[in-house]
Amino acid sequence: MTSHGGELGHPHSDGKLCEAGKSLYITALRSGRLSRLEAETAPCLFDLALLDPDPYDAQWLRPVAPTTALAQLIHPIEREIQDRRRRAVALTDALEPFMSISAQGSPVPDGITVLEGLNRINASLDQVTADCTEELLTVQPGSGRQPHSLEKALHRVQPLIERGVRMRTLYQHTARHHPATLSYMEKVGPSGVEVRTLEEIIDRLIIVDRKVAFIPASSDRLFALELRHKGIVDYLVGVFEQFWLHGLPWDEPISYGPDLNGVTGVQRSIAKLLVEGHVDEAIARRLGMNVRTCRAHIAKLGSSLGSGSRTQLGYLIAQSGILEHGTPTTAG
Repeated sequence: MTSHGGELGHPHSDGKLCEAGKSLYITALRSGRLSRLEAETAPCLFDLALLDPDPYDAQWLRPVAPTTALAQLIHPIEREIQDRRRRAVALTDALEPFMSISAQGSPVPDGITVLEGLNRINASLDQVTADCTEELLTVQPGSGRQPHSLEKALHRVQPLIERGVRMRTLYQHTARHHPATLSYMEKVGPSGVEVRTLEEIIDRLIIVDRKVAFIPASSDRLFALELRHKGIVDYLVGVFEQFWLHGLPWDEPISYGPDLNGVTGVQRSIAKLLVEGHVDEAIARRLGMNVRTCRAHIAKLGSSLGSGSRTQLGYLIAQSGILEHGTPTTAG
């Protein structure tokens, strides 16, 4: 029956009578009937089923007794309450036999919660960030998140921006060239989120009000840890601040210095990790690029140094002197 309100442009709150509805219902109760034309001006009378058609004249309506109307309205609510009570009793009965059994092995320490599945992880993130009042710190490794992920992030942080919560985010340098990340930065604006970038950063980290932290608990990110242990959270805040100190502000350009012997700054970073013995996948992950891009850089590096094999490439990198030159310029 709510369509009556929409057609007449007369909004009504669910379960309430407007002043006009109250007056007309009183009139109907006193006189025993109400014209359909008058009733149309108060659609809440139909929404609450307070009027029935007159069986003898379609132009008139008869009032439903208040006690009858009340019973009809609250019956579905009472039935829902009873259903929920029965479910609560069933759940209690199902778990009660286990409550007296002590957990065996090593229980999860207080302040550490294991979250399984993206839905539960995101639900917990949404709940905690919605209560954020002072500061949100995040580390986002990789070359940039997927558009749908950034849309969720935008929805999550927009209320925080409006409340004046300070937000700081660390990305890798490669995120500066990621279309979705660039679009996200345009939407939140420089005053919304402070961003710095680094060549290498730690895995994903979210810290809310320096009281709650979230970190991945598996490589596929289908498990996460929600941390409320003060000592652990304080330690992670310190880690974030150290990386922040050396990060390059988003609005400052990256300076890799001049190419040396045809070797770019990115390729020098890859060369350093190659010499340290890292495989392609690890290098790509640490520098926030996909493996194909990483291998393309390695091929160009080999061509620039005249290498015919990966073994020879390591030797030529060490002999070329390219690692003696600085890494990208950073703040701090």
